[in-house]
Amino acid sequence: MFKGSYPYKIDAKGRLPLPPAFRKALGPPGSLLVATRLDGCVALYGESDWQRLETQLRRLPAFSKQAKALTRHLASQASDCALDSQGRVLIPPALRALAGLKRDAIVVGALDRIEVWAPETWSDFLRDSERLLEDVTLDVSWPLPERSKTTPSDPGSTAEP
Repeated sequence: MFKGSYPYKIDAKGRLPLPPAFRKALGPPGSLLVATRLDGCVALYGESDWQRLETQLRRLPAFSKQAKALTRHLASQASDCALDSQGRVLIPPALRALAGLKRDAIVVGALDRIEVWAPETWSDFLRDSERLLEDVTLDVSWPLPERSKTTPSDPGSTAEP
């Protein structure tokens, strides 16, 4: 859904314009977004994507320390925001501070969410991720194999070729 990276300016009130293609995908002015901190940036989720994330978090093991930490981290820093009539979103001051956002920002499409990065942090991330990808062989077949048209409904059944 969201892709590309775009340099933008945050105004004195903390409002950030979003790229036109992102605005279109989010819906009309007033559409709800949820902002939270993620990996050193501010992550913006459309309402349906946030609901999907909440569902995934609720499915995690209730007594897992890691699951509780992740849920607390994302939910405690989450804030409802709305897209204004000029295609801007007000990023809460606490989230801007946590992500090191001042005037300049890099708006990044990350498929199901929009990420807002401080330019220096984004540059560091790109450098580190490029280094990481050079050192890793991903176990990904490309193009992806076609899915089987029938799948077994129980372990004793077999799918037709």
